[in-house]
Amino acid sequence: MNIKERVDLLVKLGEYFLEDDEMLQSVKQKANARNPWFSLEFISLALQNIEQHFLQRHLLEEWIKKYALENDPPVQKNVGIVMAGNIPLVGFHDFLCVFISGNRAVIKPSSKDEVLIKHVAEKLTEFNKEAETYIAFAETLKNCDAYIATGSNNSSRYFEYYFSKYPNIIRRNRTSVAILNGDETEEELNLLADDIQLYYGMGCRNVTRLFVPEGYDFIGLLDALRKYNHFSDFHKYKNNYDYQLALLIMNHKYYMTNDSLILTESDNVFAPVSQVNYSFYNEPKTLAESLQKNADVQCIVGKSFIPFGKTQSPLLTDYADGIDTMQFLKQLN
Repeated sequence: MNIKERVDLLVKLGEYFLEDDEMLQSVKQKANARNPWFSLEFISLALQNIEQHFLQRHLLEEWIKKYALENDPPVQKNVGIVMAGNIPLVGFHDFLCVFISGNRAVIKPSSKDEVLIKHVAEKLTEFNKEAETYIAFAETLKNCDAYIATGSNNSSRYFEYYFSKYPNIIRRNRTSVAILNGDETEEELNLLADDIQLYYGMGCRNVTRLFVPEGYDFIGLLDALRKYNHFSDFHKYKNNYDYQLALLIMNHKYYMTNDSLILTESDNVFAPVSQVNYSFYNEPKTLAESLQKNADVQCIVGKSFIPFGKTQSPLLTDYADGIDTMQFLKQLN
């Protein structure tokens, strides 16, 4: 396939996501049964965002033009991809980059998210048999020309040891934060609630720490977050909530809650599921400069940063950890 044919194929995949036929609905059910954290609502949201922001023809063509990609690289490289599994199809962008670059994606999916990515590969091959030469799956990644690996801080050390001899992108734990100034509208707080709670707050683009001015009134935000009170009906989420609440009570820590999410003061940028940490600030400029240098921070949400409600709708050029995956792939040749 030349690059135009690959774009055509990706556009067709997006149309398939949009049609949401019986086969796709069955795959969603299977993915949910395999991993209950992947609710049908959130699987559909992930597919919708991929279709809208990644698989539109004009977006793909503009993206390709930026890198002056040829029809095919001089030599097709095998690029090993170790995918995470915290939210549905979180590794799709890495696959998309390798596929559109003309290289071969050798994928090790997470056991938590193998149903969806394998179905994507099956559909692409069904649409065009030649897609088989661009996609493979493997339990162990050996003899690849380059690697893109996403995992925890612990697994990243493993990746660095085994992949250090090859060109690589290795990603570690990251999370997102929000800077509030206290005059946010009700609509903005509702959108911030999405940044916090979509995908149960398990993505690296979910906000897990708030920076607020002294004297900030949390009532408006707690009320906005009530639209996710139904999370308490999901036993896995409720178990997390009960456990974190018990820890705070036993340790005599101050907290606020709306019965589905806990807010507590902490300097930790990471927070467990069902909890968001907050800190007070005095100098917004100094705070912003510090956060922009923080290797643990993926996104900063606020009026001068990523708009409220947009963290879970990344664009093609919103590369994880700020590392340009397409440029990395282009340099392989």
